[in-house]
Amino acid sequence: MNILLTSAGRRSYLVEYFKEALAGDGRVLAANSEEGAPAMLVADGRVKTPLIYDPAYIPFLLDYCEREQVRAVIPLFDIDVPVLAAHKKEFEAIGTFVIAADPEMAGICNDKWETFRFLKENGIPTPATELRASAVLEKLKAGQMSWPVVIKPRWGMGSLGIYEASDEEELKVLTRMAMRKVSGSYMKYESLRAPEECVIFQEKLPGQEYGLDVINNLKGEYCNTIVKEKFGMRSGETDCARTVEAPELKEIGRKLSTLIRQPGNLDVDAFLVEGKPYVLEMNARFGGGYPFSHGAGVNLPLAIVKWLKGEDADPALLHAEPGVCFHKGIQMMRLG
Repeated sequence: MNILLTSAGRRSYLVEYFKEALAGDGRVLAANSEEGAPAMLVADGRVKTPLIYDPAYIPFLLDYCEREQVRAVIPLFDIDVPVLAAHKKEFEAIGTFVIAADPEMAGICNDKWETFRFLKENGIPTPATELRASAVLEKLKAGQMSWPVVIKPRWGMGSLGIYEASDEEELKVLTRMAMRKVSGSYMKYESLRAPEECVIFQEKLPGQEYGLDVINNLKGEYCNTIVKEKFGMRSGETDCARTVEAPELKEIGRKLSTLIRQPGNLDVDAFLVEGKPYVLEMNARFGGGYPFSHGAGVNLPLAIVKWLKGEDADPALLHAEPGVCFHKGIQMMRLG
C-alpha cells in the first residue's frame, strides 16, 4: 500500500509516522512544488509537482498516483485541501482515496469568514468577526467589539500577514500591511475572488488557547477529540503544548465532527474564556499540533492504514494520555 502526502513541506515527522505505520508494507511518497522541502528528503519516494493552481496540477497527480499505485492521498496544506476535495471522484476512479473533507466543508474550513458564518449558524461560540475595517469601527463605537482587534488573511495558514491593532490608526495602517502581505504571497490566488475582502478582523479573546485534533474514521464517523493546552507558538504553529482533559472542548469537537464529517483529522484552534469554549479556526487536515497528540499515545497514521485495509482500528490508537507536555526542537537537514 502506497500513501502520498501532498504539499508535504516541513512535515517530515508525518512521513516518519506513516512509514512506521506501514512497517514496510508499502511506501510513503511526498509531493511538493519545491524539491528541497524537508519531508521530501525522508520519504520513500518524492516528486516535484506543478503549483496547486496550475491547470496541470490535478492531471499530474492523477497520472502519478496511477503509475505509483497510490492507495491514498493526504493533503497537508490548506489551499491544497479544497482543490483535491473537488476531484475526489477522479481519484477514486483510479483506486486512490483522497483523505479530505467534501468540497463544501473543505471550502468553509479554508475561508475564515465562511468559518465564522458556519460557526454562528450552528450555535458554536466564536469571536466577533468582520470583513471590513469600517464595520469594525462601527461595532467598536456601539460597544459590540473591543480592542485589540486581530487582522489576519481570510485564506491561508501560519502567521503570515497577522497583526494586532490597539486603536483606529493602527487598524488602518496594519490593514494595508496585511493586504500587501496577501498580494505578495501564495494567498494572492484565492484572494482574487474578493480582493477588497481578503482579510478579516477578529476580536482578540483573553482566555487560554487550545488545539484540538478532532478524529473521524474514513467514513467521517466520530472517534475522539484530543485537547492540547498551548504554551507557545512559532510561525503560526504550536511550539509547546500539553494534553489535557477538557470536557467542554471535547464536546465541541464531537459537534464539529458531526457537522463536517471529514475523514481523518480536523485541526481546530479554540479558547476557553471563563469556562466558555470558543472556536477560532478549523483546518481540515493534519495540523502542526498533531505531533503533541502523537507523542501522548495517539497513532492516527496507523489507524488510517488499518482503515484503508478494511480493518478496524483499536480505539486505544486514538487515545491520548493526559498531562503529557512536549516542546518542538530544531533539526538541521542536509540538502546537498
